[in-house]
Parts: sequence; structure tokens; C-alpha cells
Amino acid sequence: MKKKDATLILLLLFLVFSLLHLQAGLAAERQPGRKAPQQAVPGKKVPPQTPQDKKAAADTAQGKGTGGEISPGPINARSAILVEVSTGATLFEQNADEIIEPASFTKVMSLYLIFEALQQGRIHLNDDVWVSEAAWRTGGSKMFVGIGTKAPLEELIKGIAVVSGNDACVAAAEHLNGSEDAFVAAMNLKAQQLGMNKSHFANPHGLPAEGQISTAREMAILDVAYIQRFPEALKYHSMREYSYNNINQYNRNHLLLKDSTVDGLKTGYVTAAGYHLSATAHRDGMRLLAVVMGAATPAVREREALKLLNFGFRYYALAQPFPAGQSIASVKVWKGLKDEVNLYPLEAPNFLIAQSQKKLLRWEVKTPPEITAPVHDGQAVGEVVFYVSDQPKRTVTLISKEDVPPAGWFKKTWQTLFRIHRVDWRWLAGISGGIIVLAILFYAVATRRYSFKRSR
Repeated sequence: MKKKDATLILLLLFLVFSLLHLQAGLAAERQPGRKAPQQAVPGKKVPPQTPQDKKAAADTAQGKGTGGEISPGPINARSAILVEVSTGATLFEQNADEIIEPASFTKVMSLYLIFEALQQGRIHLNDDVWVSEAAWRTGGSKMFVGIGTKAPLEELIKGIAVVSGNDACVAAAEHLNGSEDAFVAAMNLKAQQLGMNKSHFANPHGLPAEGQISTAREMAILDVAYIQRFPEALKYHSMREYSYNNINQYNRNHLLLKDSTVDGLKTGYVTAAGYHLSATAHRDGMRLLAVVMGAATPAVREREALKLLNFGFRYYALAQPFPAGQSIASVKVWKGLKDEVNLYPLEAPNFLIAQSQKKLLRWEVKTPPEITAPVHDGQAVGEVVFYVSDQPKRTVTLISKEDVPPAGWFKKTWQTLFRIHRVDWRWLAGISGGIIVLAILFYAVATRRYSFKRSR
């Protein structure tokens, strides 16, 4: 083999090696639009564990400590459930999926549709609502609206929420959807959207009707969605009495008089089902909802609902490490019009935990060191991870709430030059080596061709 051929082969091998090294460098380099490696920002530190702490951690890992070991005892009703409102976590349940007539719990769905329409601007609190004969003739509990009169919509809301007025329900339903049947269809559609697959409504007020059914669990689903979306409704449910047409009536939820932290929600009764009560209370930054269905008397439903609420507040706590509405972290933006963007939780960054496990709770805020523009409103950038005894229990996504478009040419160039010290010199050496080898190879081939021509 001639020396020139051997040299050419060696140069080719060197070129292949350089290109492979270049490819590895490119793979390691952060590409635009990709997340850089995340960095963890530690939250609350975990103290040394006692034997009791270790047992609590083991219970958490097995799904205990959320109503499994601790319990309020049997509830004297057909069915019951206790839920933390902000997270939707179930703390206790008893026959929660038993089919039962909802009675006036039905009115919560009617109020949901009313407040939704108010929120959407389709109706207004000061609307004058015509009271039809059908509304006036509706039996059961009444607000006592007059036939052929007009009542402000806000008064009808009070009549439904406080004194459970069936006449007010029909008047509001006709005002909102034109007819009671159309309103009931909207009720059932909303029930499906909320995941209330076992529930069916036949009227807007809850008087006995064939096929009108629900469960304690699905009533809790409705109540939680109602409170979360329309917290302003509680100012009506917490009214202790209400007067209309010179007729004064008292709120049937007597827990409002027995516990100052109770501020809603609804009572119900039909002969076939018994006495119902959904009660919500707010203490120490946590809101609980107790649903009791099928109690023997009004006094029993109140006692059992209050027992559930006291149990929940005694044994559970809501960890809220971050102020509501404030950013949790920020991340640098490379080659963007802004140099930094704030990150917000996609959902409430709360964590429900048993009081006995509070010392085991910690959290970490995980974000990349930087991201490359453009950044979009709603873009997921990081996360908050809650741990109990080093076991991840809940993850909340962090998002940007603004758009950050790419910067102009000058800023991009300046930032690139400013960061030249961060260049991987092995990657740069690979590029340079490849260029040199190509130049040598080109020179060798050209020389060989020239020599071949001269030899002829």
C-alpha cells in the first residue's frame, strides 16, 4: 500500500472519530424549546422520625390515615360522607353510594344553574321574574310569592336557599329556561358533566317524583362543585331567617345557630327517604362538607352532621404552604423579551393530611434553571411535589400566566456572546477537528489527482 493511500485512510478514520464526537456533543447540548435539567427547591424539612412517626408513615403508604383507622363511629342515618372542599378528599363515608331520594337537596342543582347563568351574564340579580300560576300552585315549603306578580331574582335565590321555597324554584326555572321541563333537562345534563352518573332529576325543587334519585357521594360532588365555583352563594345559605310578603321564616339548617363556623348548606325531607342535611363549616383555613341522608328526625341529622364536622377538624389538617394567588417560583428566560417569568400553580397547592402526620409533610418546588423563549400563557414549566415521609403524595403543575415572545436579533446575539464561557470546548474541538480533517482530506485528494495527471 502506498504512503499516500495509508495517509488517506488514517485521515478518513480521524474524520469519522471527529464526527462521532461532534454528534455526542450535540446530543449533550441543550436544544431550544427543551427543558433544562430540573433543580429542586426544598420546602419544609422532615425532622428525625420517632417510632410513632414511622408507623404513621407506613399507614399513609397503605392508604390508611384517611378514614381507615380513625373514625367518628357509626352514623345514625342511611348514608353519610365527609369531604374536604378544596381538595375533594373523602375523609369518611358510610353507605355513600346507596340510592336515595334527594328531596330538597335537588335545589342545590337548581341554584348551581342559576349562579352559572348569572356568571355568564344570561340573567341578573335584579331581573324581575314573573310568577306563573304553576309556580304559585307548587306545594310543599313555600316562599309565598304572589300569583301574577314579579319578584326580583335575588329574592327568589334567598327564598330557595333559606326557606327552601318550591314556588321560587319553579319561577326561577321558568325565567331561566322558559319552562320547567327545559330546566330539568339542563339539570340532568349538568349532573352528567359533574360526574353524577347515578343521579336523575325530575323537577327543580325535590318534591317526590318517579325516578328522582341520587346518593350521598354524588350530592357531595355537587355541593363541592357548587361551593368551589360559587363561594358567594354561601352568603345566602348562611342567612338565619328570611322575610317576604311580610311572612318571616327561619332557615331549616339549625346548625347555623349551634356552631358559628357553619355557614351552609341545605336541608331536605321526603317521607320515603327521611331527613337530609348537607352542612359546611370553615375552621383554621379548612372547609369541610358533611352530607347526612335518611336520618330519623331533624335533630338526628343535625347531631350526626356536626359529629362528622368535629371529627374532620379534630383529626385532619390542610397544609397551605403558599399564599393564594401569589407566584410560587420564577425561572430565567433565555433569548426572550423578558429575562424572567413567574410560575403559578395550575390548581390550589394544598395538601390534606392527618394531624398525626403533619411532622412528616414536606414539599419541593422543581423548576428548570432556565427556559428558552417563546414562553406561552398556560405553559407547564415546573411542579410542586408534596411528600409524606419521603413518599410523593401529590404533584401540582406550575405554569406561566403570560406570553414571553422571542427577543430581537441584537439581544439574542448579545446573550449568545455573553454566554460564550459556557460553551463545551470538547464540542467546539470536535467541530474544529472535523473542519481541519475535511481541509486536509480535500488537499490530499486534490494533490493525488494532480500527481496522477502528471504521471500520465
